[in-house]
Amino acid sequence: MNPFQAIVYGIVQGLTEFLPVSSSAHLRIVPALFGWTDPGAAFTAVIQLGTMLAVVVYFWRELLHVTVAWLRGLVDPSVRGTLEYRFGWYLILATIPVAVLGFLFRHQIETGARNLWLIAVMLILLGLALYAAEKVGDRKREEEQLNRLDAATIGTAQALALIPGVSRSGSTIAAGLFRGLTRETAARFSFLLSIPAVVGSGLFEARKIGGDGGPGMGVTVLATILSFAVGLASIAWLIRYVSEHSTVVFVIYRVAMGVLLIALLSGGAISAT
Repeated sequence: MNPFQAIVYGIVQGLTEFLPVSSSAHLRIVPALFGWTDPGAAFTAVIQLGTMLAVVVYFWRELLHVTVAWLRGLVDPSVRGTLEYRFGWYLILATIPVAVLGFLFRHQIETGARNLWLIAVMLILLGLALYAAEKVGDRKREEEQLNRLDAATIGTAQALALIPGVSRSGSTIAAGLFRGLTRETAARFSFLLSIPAVVGSGLFEARKIGGDGGPGMGVTVLATILSFAVGLASIAWLIRYVSEHSTVVFVIYRVAMGVLLIALLSGGAISAT
């Protein structure tokens, strides 16, 4: 991988990690379109650390309040009724499915799950699910009304994003909308929930960077820095956007991209593997 490719991957990661269009799918689609070598699941997982740092920077006050309240609540019963304390437990509960399934199916995720036929189908299916969530959900429940069932449902949906093409933000926001959360609440919980899963995955895969046949450390660091900068801007934009608009524009994009991929694969313009 050369520096130009690393720059492209970093920008793509930063743009697509938080938009419900699947960053892992786009990091697989881009090299297929340009005839580049697939950077691999390890590279994808590591540069996601840049976008996770963007989440930490953007939500640092909320993260600090949740962390302090959760730690205090372990020893002080008077804190346990606060939203921040409950929020800490909700994030832990919602992280369990992706942690367990990610470990159990780690080999499939790195190999067969990166097939472009599968990615194309997942782009379309999750797009339709997001559209259904917009139609079914009443979008009346705010952050203060989150409960354990919300956390379990959204956490299960996050586990589906282990399949490239599903989209972590797309699946979790859709699940939140199905549960009646407002778009902004669903998006905020989705972003905060991504931290433990993506950091864990990125650190686990970091050992493979610089190894035989994989991207070097220098280009990986370059892509990660760019993913942080672009990701920070993407979070700010999406939070503002979903507070006033539906996610239908992303539904249209996902379905169109999925159909285009199927057409290219069927015509032999690109290879599925």
